[in-house]
Amino acid sequence: MNSYRIAVFASGEGTNFQSLVDAAARGELGGASIELLICDKPAAPVVVRAEKAGIACHTFRPKEYAAREDYERELVALLEQKSIDLIVLAGYMRLLSSVMVDAYAGKIINIHPSLLPAFPGKDAIGQALAYGVKVSGVTVHFVDGGMDTGAIIGQRVVEVQDHDTADSLSAAIQAVERQLYPEVVGRLAQGKIHLDGRKVVSLP
Repeated sequence: MNSYRIAVFASGEGTNFQSLVDAAARGELGGASIELLICDKPAAPVVVRAEKAGIACHTFRPKEYAAREDYERELVALLEQKSIDLIVLAGYMRLLSSVMVDAYAGKIINIHPSLLPAFPGKDAIGQALAYGVKVSGVTVHFVDGGMDTGAIIGQRVVEVQDHDTADSLSAAIQAVERQLYPEVVGRLAQGKIHLDGRKVVSLP
């Protein structure tokens, strides 16, 4: 039986990528395997993480393409070649076009550092602090082509302390991300999460 095959898209440090790699090594991803890292910044630290983990890496420079759809067609072809079952966005700092979203509808997930639908888009933590909320958190959701608008799979609350700065709140949120994301990916790999319109059905 073929394993459940995952491609991770990332652009930066790769802390969530590393948490998924570590969870897979511990056998905690429901039998899933991370087959590929796709990165739009060839010099990003996440590329080094992939190399150390022995995971295939495809890098590209978006500026070398006339349009986003052009490089996404290449990526879709690569994903199909690798028989990828799930795309996991882990700090991938680009919106996906319909080329990717339509090809992998219901098979792309993202993690966002707020309790969506509050504070979508960039600098969610800064937005939350500026607004003065008492709780923030983490959301894992399916990707539908909008800005953090897809159906919500799971959320965890993080309390905002009076003394929190952007750095301290970010650290607290990232710690929760590293727990929640592997859990969700493992449940998807086991077939325990299904998308029904905007409703996400989670089985025991």
